Amino acid sequence: MKAAVFFECGGAEKIQLAEIDTPQIQPDQLLLAVKAAALNHLDLWVLAGPAGEGAKFPGCGGADMAGVVVEVGSAVSGFAVNDRVLVNPNLSCGRCAQCIAGEESLCPDYDILTGGFAEYAAVAANKAMKIPDHLSFTDAAAVPLVFQTAWRALISQAKIRPGEDVLILGASGGVASAAIQIAKLSGANVIAVTSSPEKMTQAKALGADEAVNRLEGDFWGAIREWSGGRGVDVVVENVGAATWAGSIDSLKKGGRLVTYGRTTGRIGETNISTLFWNQLHLIGSTMSNQREFSEVMNLIFQGKLQPVIDSVYPLSEASAAYARLKSGRQFGKVVIQVGQDAG
Repeated sequence: MKAAVFFECGGAEKIQLAEIDTPQIQPDQLLLAVKAAALNHLDLWVLAGPAGEGAKFPGCGGADMAGVVVEVGSAVSGFAVNDRVLVNPNLSCGRCAQCIAGEESLCPDYDILTGGFAEYAAVAANKAMKIPDHLSFTDAAAVPLVFQTAWRALISQAKIRPGEDVLILGASGGVASAAIQIAKLSGANVIAVTSSPEKMTQAKALGADEAVNRLEGDFWGAIREWSGGRGVDVVVENVGAATWAGSIDSLKKGGRLVTYGRTTGRIGETNISTLFWNQLHLIGSTMSNQREFSEVMNLIFQGKLQPVIDSVYPLSEASAAYARLKSGRQFGKVVIQVGQDAG
């Protein structure tokens, strides 16, 4: 089968179209003819390396995928050939106390599925979800990782409430663009930080009450002014080192900072006096458990939340898709069309 792979770590130029073996499924798996798969920053991190520390080649990214079932494992029920499905990319052991309690994302063996940038993928049947006919494969592929991450961060971890002020950084990213919608659906007031007038307009179109350009003037000052000098109730943080201290300072007393990423670095400076004096809550969050995944997917299927797609590339141009995400110019998801009928 054809796949977009890399044989050494590096940048987008390392991605190439190659022939690799079609996967053989296990009894509890489905073989999926992939129609569309979306990129995440995870794909850039895996591609970048570091080489020589357990990297396996050829590497094939793509945690988010949607397609058609072409083979059903002997132990699988509830699925049939030609079913249209998307895949929850969470991987967990299914046996530990956390998994049994329904908290799969806290599993000690937690991992994330990859391999969607190929014509076929073997996926666990219990991670597949049938999709309605009105949802295209391209839209379906743009949903799983980012919407479940945003849902857990805001609903389960930060526990946002109607009327609260929520600051969302990096608003053009996949998770952040999902977070804007989820926060508004929950009745919050949203201020989004992004990097151009065009992206500010797009953030407002998704529901943000206000948007600021981080490249123009004192955007932290603009956030304080928007909140009436009080600070915000919740910060949704994915930038990391570059914004960490400012994010903490922008919180009101008793505020919550929930973080799911660190695109500018993993070490952030924390003023401990501010932390304890203002009784702040610093919360880490990753992807969701199966219950949360089902909750947010149902809202997608009902049209209450919308996939946000920046651009679509054919599999043969996967390298350009990686470069687009790396550039930071996108708003929403970059999707690779694998099958000819991904629409």
